[in-house]
Formats: sequence, structure tokens, C-alpha cells
Amino acid sequence: MQTMSLTDTGWSKPDPMSNPKSLERGFRAKRFAQVRILIDASIEKKGRADILDVGGTEAYWVIGSDYLRELGDKVSITMVNNEEAPPAKGAQFTHLLGDACAPDLFQGRTFDIVHSNSVIEHVGPEDKMQAFADNVRRLGEAYYVQTPNYWFPLEPHFRVIGFQWMPLALRANLMKRFNIGFYPRARTSEEAWSNVRDIRLLDRAMMARFFPDAEIKLEKVAGLNKSIMAVRKAD
Repeated sequence: MQTMSLTDTGWSKPDPMSNPKSLERGFRAKRFAQVRILIDASIEKKGRADILDVGGTEAYWVIGSDYLRELGDKVSITMVNNEEAPPAKGAQFTHLLGDACAPDLFQGRTFDIVHSNSVIEHVGPEDKMQAFADNVRRLGEAYYVQTPNYWFPLEPHFRVIGFQWMPLALRANLMKRFNIGFYPRARTSEEAWSNVRDIRLLDRAMMARFFPDAEIKLEKVAGLNKSIMAVRKAD
């Protein structure tokens, strides 16, 4: 597991999802069971599952590739991101450019399932998180939203124990000195501050407040809550 190094010479971004045996991929695959329940229910009820993946990537869905292959055209997955993405490789996938917090996102349309994995902590301050959550609840007959738990000791983006509990200035200073987790050493103070300021981890109470109609589920590791899932099944 990569943590810190003193120089960004030869640095490459960790890619644990490319390794089928990595811990990260194992955790994600186990959480996918919650998503599969929603997909199965939609197909049983409607014969299809029209999914909106907010902030997601096609690479994420490799954890369910065999399952999706069996379902074929019964499943369609629309991925919306605020940055351009390469053309979709799989026939089930569509990439669209959009703001997950915009009140007019997919106005007048709903999806069978809205899915989001580790995105809400990136959208900005709490008013943006609320707007994101409002869209998820408005657009999805069912939904699944996962986010890392603020109180789990290992910060998952920077891969440093207790990093999220450090003062912001200390975190930015460390970013200017080291490669940390998924981030190379910041080249400027502005970049360092942006890296640490733009990730705001949530706790269980916040997730329950943003998603009051969901069941809040917890992923545990060694008795500690590693991540939080808000899951709402369709009526």
C-alpha cells in the first residue's frame, strides 16, 4: 500500500481496482451485493433496470461484469460526470456531461436506480451535498449511495491514518512535501490546498440527514465502520 514518499519522481497513481485480489476491490465487490439486490428487484418488476451512475466510471462496473453480461440489454447504465469522459466501451453504458448538483439535472425524467460510489464527499460544502442528495432522491425510484466514513482511521484518498482529522493547514503542508495516496506532491500551495479542501468525508448522521428515506447500512472492518451506504428500495 502506497503512503508517502519524498519525491514525485517516477510517481504513478495507485490502481488497486486493476488487481482482482486487492483489498479495495474485495470491499467494493462485497458492497456491490447491495446494488445487485436493487437491479434484481427492478428486473423482476419491470423487466429492465435503467440505472443512473452519478459521478461513476465504466471501470467501476467491472466488479459486476459477469452479472451484467448475463443481463445483457435488460440493463442500461448512464454515467454523468462534470468532466468529459472517453467513449463508452460497453453497449450497456452511456457517458454524459453534467453537474450532479444542478437542480435541473435530467429534469422531467426518472431512473429505476440511481447509483453513486464515493462521490458525495467530492462535491463541495454541505449545501452542495444537499443538492446532490436531492437529485439522487428525485431521480431514482431506488438508489444506492456509498461514501467513506469520516470516523474510520485510514483516510481512503490519501491513505494516511488520521489524515482527515488533521488541521487543514497541516494537510496542505504535507501535500507540498510528499506524494500521498492517490495524489502526487503538489507543485503549488494553491494545488495543495485544493487537494485537501475538496474532499469532505461524511459521518453516519450526515448521511441520514441527506437521505432521510433510506436505510443506512455500514460496512465494517475489524469492528470499525469503514464506509456508509444509503439504500432505498423502490416501492
